[in-house]
Formats: sequence, C-alpha cells, structure tokens
Amino acid sequence: MGMSVTISAATEQDAEQIYKLQYLCFQSEAALYGNYRIDPLVQTLDSVREEVAEDCVFVARLGDEVVGSVRGSVTEDGAAAIGKLCVHPRLQGHGIGARLLRAAEAALAEERGAKRFRLHTGHRSETSLRLYRKVGYTAVGTSEGTDGVPMIILEKAAGDYAATA
Repeated sequence: MGMSVTISAATEQDAEQIYKLQYLCFQSEAALYGNYRIDPLVQTLDSVREEVAEDCVFVARLGDEVVGSVRGSVTEDGAAAIGKLCVHPRLQGHGIGARLLRAAEAALAEERGAKRFRLHTGHRSETSLRLYRKVGYTAVGTSEGTDGVPMIILEKAAGDYAATA
C-alpha cells in the first residue's frame, strides 16, 4: 500500500462514508445467511449520524477515504457493546479490523469505564470469529439477532485489551 491507514475518532462529517461502507461490507454477511435485511443493511443514515454523535466510533482512513469503522457504547451492566466492525473488502486481511477494535477497546475502557467488552457475530461468520478469537475474545453464549440470524456472543475482560495492543 502506497499510503498508510490511520485510525481516528469519527466525526459528524464521516457519517455518510461510514453508512456507505457498512452497506458495502455487510453484503457478504447477508449472502452467508440469505438475509438482506440484516441490521447493518437496514440501518438509516440518520441512525448512523446519531451513533457517531453519541457513541464511541472509530474510522480507518486511507487518505480522505473511510475504509473501516467500528462502534461501541457502554451498557447498563458496565460492559462495552462493540459492533458493526467493517473494513473495505479490498483492504481486509491487513490488520485494520484488529487496529479498529484496539482503538475502540482503549477508548471504552479508559474514557467510559468499561469493565469488559462484548460483541456478537453471525454463527457462520468464520472470518469474523477468527479475528475475534485472535484478539482475545471467547464465546460466552448465543442469541438471535432482531433480523433472525443466530448469533454467537463473545466477551473479554477490559484488562485484556492492553495485552492485544
């Protein structure tokens, strides 16, 4: 790659690029389940704007282009819910997803007091599951997404984020 990818907090101006990137990235996930109504594909631009304003949102940039994104917020039980991790298909496999996760984990633990991190992914999403296990997450249960997709819930302690950084 001629240019290096940088990770930074998302700004209001990034919302539209995040929205479009998310739509592109989650097509393969939808295909895995034959369900094109999964949450990331039906989320509205206004909802993405709200998340950028209220939640902990990071982007990966290649020049001016947003090529990756992740979001997180602290839930009532003190856990940080991390979600909608995506990296542009042409840049997957270069460690950008792990870097985005580390940035979100650090901010959620240090700035928002998260004691543990929780995320979920579809049960057939082997690439995502491999990444999450590699950075220290372990499966703690299952659930069904609002879109009907069977999900695996993964967690790790907030103290573990530094070990994978």
